[in-house]
Order: sequence, then C-alpha cells, then structure tokens
Amino acid sequence: MDSHREHEGDGRPMTRRERREAERARAEERARRAELDAQAAGRERPAEPAASGARPEGAAPGEPGPRERPEAVRDERPAQQPGERAGGERPPGRARPSREQAASDRRAEPAREHRATEQAAAAEQAAAAGRRKPAAEEQPAERAPRGGESRSASGRAGDAADPFADILAGAGEPTEASAAPRKREGRRRRRWGGLIVVLIALAAVIGAGVVGWNVFGDRIQEVLGWQQDDFEGTGNGTEVNFTILPGDTGTDIGIRLQDEGIIKTSDAFLRSITAMPEEPVFMPGTYTMQEEMSAASALVALTDEENRVENTVTIPEGTIMRDVFTLIEGSIGIPVEELEAAAADPQAFGLPEEAESLEGFLFPATYTFAPEDDAEAVLTIMVDRTYESLEAHGVPEDQVWDVIRLASLIEKEARFEDDFYKVSRVFLNRIDIDMPLQSDATVTYGTGEYDRAATTDAERNDASNEYNTYQHNGLVIRPISNPGDLAIDAAMHPAEGPWLYFVTVNLETGETVFTSSYEEHLEAVDQWIAWLEENPDYS
Repeated sequence: MDSHREHEGDGRPMTRRERREAERARAEERARRAELDAQAAGRERPAEPAASGARPEGAAPGEPGPRERPEAVRDERPAQQPGERAGGERPPGRARPSREQAASDRRAEPAREHRATEQAAAAEQAAAAGRRKPAAEEQPAERAPRGGESRSASGRAGDAADPFADILAGAGEPTEASAAPRKREGRRRRRWGGLIVVLIALAAVIGAGVVGWNVFGDRIQEVLGWQQDDFEGTGNGTEVNFTILPGDTGTDIGIRLQDEGIIKTSDAFLRSITAMPEEPVFMPGTYTMQEEMSAASALVALTDEENRVENTVTIPEGTIMRDVFTLIEGSIGIPVEELEAAAADPQAFGLPEEAESLEGFLFPATYTFAPEDDAEAVLTIMVDRTYESLEAHGVPEDQVWDVIRLASLIEKEARFEDDFYKVSRVFLNRIDIDMPLQSDATVTYGTGEYDRAATTDAERNDASNEYNTYQHNGLVIRPISNPGDLAIDAAMHPAEGPWLYFVTVNLETGETVFTSSYEEHLEAVDQWIAWLEENPDYS
C-alpha cells in the first residue's frame, strides 16, 4: 500500500503534514535514482525525478518496474546512499526511463492526490465524531517483513531504522477523538472517589450513633421521657417468693419488689395503688410471684389470699425477731405466743451465754415446714441454719457473738452488696480508735420503734438506751437484727479503706456516701436532709 495513503501497520489516514513529508521524501528518492542512472550512463545530468512506473533498461521482458510490483513483493527497504547498494557494492548501470513511463507516472499523480484528499477528509470526520482507536492502533508495533523481504544485509543494512518511521508513526500522540473518552473516564473516577468518601463518612456517623445509644441509651430515654417504667404482663415465668412483713407500707413493698426484680420501678407500683378504687390491705406472709411482672399484676397477686403460700415462710435478711414470729404465724399458723414461750431460753438452742434472746440467730431464708412441726421445732431449724452459715464463713467459735452483733448492724445499715464490706470497715476503723459507732439503727432499736430511720437529738443523747452507740463505745450490746450470709461474710472480710463516716443520702434508692473526714461527712448529711425535705411523706 502507498505510504502517502495510510500508515504502515495501523491503517490510520495520514495528516496533511505527513503527506507533505512523504511527498518530499519521494522527490528526493527520485532525484537520487536519476543521479545513479546518469552516473551509470557515464554522463552528468541534472537530478530529475524518474517516472515511478518506468522499467529500467535491460530488464527482462515482463519484469515489473518499481511501481508495477505487487504489494506482496514490493521492496520497502530504506533508501540507499547514491552509488551504493547493500553490502557496500556499487549498483550496475541503469538506463534512463522512457518518455512513456514518465508520462504514465505523471498521470498517476492526480489520482494519488485525490485519494490523499479523501483520506484527510475521512480523518477529520473521525476526529469530529470522537471515535477512539484501540491502544494497539495508537501505538503501532513494528511490522513483520512481508513476503520477499529480508532483514539481512542484502535487504536492509543491518537493523537501520526506516527514514520514514517517525513520519508514518505520527509521534504516538493521541488524537482529539481518543483524548475525549480519557477525560470522561477521569471524571467518572473522581465521581466514584467522592461517593466512596461520603459512604465512609456516613458509616462512621452511624457507627458512632450505635455506640452512643448502647452506652447512653437508657439515660437518653430517661431524660427525654421515652423510657418505660413498667414491665408488661404477669411475668417471665420464673417464680419467686415475696414476703410482706408486719407493718409494711405500700412504699416499703414497692421498693423491695423493685430490688428483687419482680417489678421495674416502685413508682409504677405506687401509681397502681393510687388507681385502685379502695386502698388495698396487705397481709403479712409469703406470696408466690414471678420476675418482671407489671406493677398492676403484682398488686393483684399480693392482695389475693389464695396466692399466699401455706406451710412455707420466707424470712428476709435483717428482719427482727418480733416480725419473724409474726411471719411464722401468718404462714404456718403457729401463734406468736407459742413462739415466744419456746424462745424464752436461748441457751437451750446452743446460743452464747451473753445472748438474752434468739435475736440474730433466726437465719433469714425460705423454709417449708412439716404440718407436725411445732414452735420449738421451727425455731430449732432456723437457729441450726445460722450456725451452718457461721461455719461456712470460717467464724471461730469464740468469735460467734462478736460476729453476729457486727453482722446484725451491717445488715441494717447497708443496702447494696459492695456497701456491706465498706460499712464493716467503717465500724471496725472506729472501734480501732475507740470512736463511737454512732449508728441510728441501734438508737431506734433501743426505743422499740424499729422501722424508723431518723433519730432526734434527744434520742441520740439518751445514755439510758443501752443500744445507743452514740453514747456507748464499741459494738452494740446485743444483735439488732437477723443477718444473712452476705452480712456475716462482710463482718469476717471487711473492705480495705480509711473511711470513718457514711450516710445514706437517698433512702429510696439506698445510695450511700463514704468519707474519711468530718467535713466531707457534713456535706453528705446535707444531701440526706435535702432528700428528706423533698420527700416528706417517705416513711
């Protein structure tokens, strides 16, 4: 194929500049050939373009001239220097082309110009349409030799480069048609990059929101008033026993129901009481309940006599002996008088000689008694259970009396498990420096008003009250409640700390503040007084 029509190997139409360069190269080639012919004929003549279709003189009849050879066998070797041929030999003389051949070559020139014009127009149309050629066409590879060609010294001088290679290759620059899709591809990459950044940021915000809700969700709902303060239904199927003590108010019952996981909040229970047409009457005794009951269903269960457990009694931790007897009477029918008579001789049950009653040794637990059990049998079972606990916690026999007294005090003063061990440490720290224990629980016990939490100045200053630890140093003279396993363990294994004071600043929640100095303690007392003023009806 003619070099001025298409690039070799890629078929791309030539530009105008490329066509001019190709024509100039052909003119120089024709001049060199004419000079060679003149030298071969032994005469000088001006360089004149030879007819591209002329056949050299002396060529065999029927042998095609340079322009008459088929494309498959065209010699496309690079031009040689005048007077030389491959291998350094001088070519043989050549005859001047005939006038007929020159005329034929001139007639072929307009046709070639016409074809070049058509190819240039086609190239401009392709560029306007934005057509992009494959990468393989933009970077043409070296064409393999066609038939009849050789890369040997006789065909091409070694590996010398084709003088037209740079012109025909088009310098490898992309056309306008190929550059436009690249710009669009760049814009698409930028759009995808921006979208990915947005998605990552959105995922980070959502993740932070989930973490924040998991950590602070309950507090947020509480502040915004979204949190429900009541369970739904009659429970989750897990049965538990709940005991109403003699003298319990609706507030007392609600707080313990909440603490034991039976209802969600005591406030919901109090609302249910208020919503009833008549004020409910709570009978002391043990009732079968379920965990996670609605406040309304819990109230119904506690006012249903048929729901009270027979021959079974539950003694809560910290219950005083008087109330234990009332619970036994209400649950299994043994009269309080019979129980008091049976308990008149504490040493008959193996108690220390200092003991004047069974107070402190009636272990809090749930008991199921046989129908034939009398008062003495019932009390014996309960005292034996206390000694089992003392032994389990490693209490030496000679320390039983001291441990029971301290544990009974801890049981009345502490509410949460961690507080038990801190309260124990406070009392022991005070005993070590001969400082009064100053427990209000001991004062109220001595007055006989066991259910009060606050005391008056007069009561605290009353030295005639032998239980008054404001006036009498050391441990309380006798136990003031019946402690359970936790209080006994705290008495034996107190926490480590320098505390000398503690005060419950919220009687409803049991929040307690522990301090080491009197000034800090006074600040905590102010919190307690403020709470009492905000809750004047709390009993």
